[in-house]
Amino acid sequence: MGIQEVAEVDRSLYDFKDDEKDFYRLQEGLTPDIVKQISEEKHDPQWMRDFRLQSLEIYNNTPVPDWGPSIDGLDMDHISSYVRANTNMKGSWEEVPEEIRNTFEKLGIPQAERESLAGVGAQYDSELVYHNVRAEVADQGVVYTDMESALTGEYADMVEEHFMKLVPPTDHKFAALHGAVWSGGSFVYVPKGVKVEIPLQSYFRLNAKGAGQFEHTLIIVDEGADLHFIEGCSAPKYNVANLHAGCVELYVRKNARLRYSTIENWSKNMYNLNTKRALVDENATMEWVSGSFGSHVSYLYPTTILRGDNSHCEFTGITFAGGGQNLDTGAKMIQLGKNTSSYINSKSISKDGGISTYRSSIEIRPTAKGAKSSVDCASLMLDDISRSDTIPAMDIRTGDADVGHEAKIGRISDEAVFYLMSRGISESEARAMIVSGFADTVSKELPLEYAAEMNNLIKLEMEGM
Repeated sequence: MGIQEVAEVDRSLYDFKDDEKDFYRLQEGLTPDIVKQISEEKHDPQWMRDFRLQSLEIYNNTPVPDWGPSIDGLDMDHISSYVRANTNMKGSWEEVPEEIRNTFEKLGIPQAERESLAGVGAQYDSELVYHNVRAEVADQGVVYTDMESALTGEYADMVEEHFMKLVPPTDHKFAALHGAVWSGGSFVYVPKGVKVEIPLQSYFRLNAKGAGQFEHTLIIVDEGADLHFIEGCSAPKYNVANLHAGCVELYVRKNARLRYSTIENWSKNMYNLNTKRALVDENATMEWVSGSFGSHVSYLYPTTILRGDNSHCEFTGITFAGGGQNLDTGAKMIQLGKNTSSYINSKSISKDGGISTYRSSIEIRPTAKGAKSSVDCASLMLDDISRSDTIPAMDIRTGDADVGHEAKIGRISDEAVFYLMSRGISESEARAMIVSGFADTVSKELPLEYAAEMNNLIKLEMEGM
């Protein structure tokens, strides 16, 4: 199916576009000169400039993945890797240019900040345009800033020590691309013992047509600290390919806890080739909560390395593939420490010919004595033209481990729909209720406003069934 033919539900809330007048936009394509221009725009230190050019070389010498959904429709010669509005980042909402402010107002960002968030970063195309942190959080010593400020400010050494160490450019072709052209994103450092009571949030909005967004998120939660970080993403629909190839690196130190929640609602001309990875030390906990609703093609497998003894990870995710979507998602656990434990609970829904593939990998290394791992994935197909596949891989290198996997694939039962209709509920409402119930394990894990957004997205996707 050509990308111009992608079927689309009414998602008008996300589908508005801003005119690109007065925008700064690099030419399309990928050359050393373009990478150098980005580096100059960023005022990179020399090591980062060298890193970008080295990453570009790796990108040019690395083949395109050949094992997942086709990405033939993605042509980097027609993608602009850097677009920014004619504005600097603001710390006051009133200073943000009106048309950009209106974009985020429509998406409810300032409202969410006022009601329940400790800090907000709003990225528009390639740059953060707004950033704010509540005084009481800053007073705890929590650092939450944009990556460029961190790269050139007092945390420069910390950035250099950690940047793309968990996800090296050699990892895969689009990690190398990210290393070459990354722009924007968030840097968070939570000091030892600090518990951040209310979440921090980043929101990524890709407005530009035929562009890429390559934000980098680096979070370090120091010993005994606790943080919940929320990421939201959206983009309007165009009839040309857009690319999202961000990178998330998470360091969870001894006795710390990090919850990372994402609701991705990219438009269905988006290639979402995002890489997320966490390193978890002794007695620490990593929690992923993930909702994937948009994009034409997704490759997304958050990876957790349980390095420390008694470390723990839970992944809870839901994927919704509609017409013209091929979403290849899942999670990966690498267990190194003794008595480590991991749990994956994944749900996928497909309709209107959408393709949903669950792909997981559990690696339990010889050092991981007493390891436990449980994978539970369930797929729901809403018609007979959709497809759902489960591809679990398990590599167990010690006899002292307890590992289980359960997979269920099914369709909405006519009996359940009939029962609800006999209670006076319309057929489309009945189906939406069943799907919302199926997704409930994920929405229960999300903050209230994000659970509401997810349920709203499910209703939008279910319209016309």
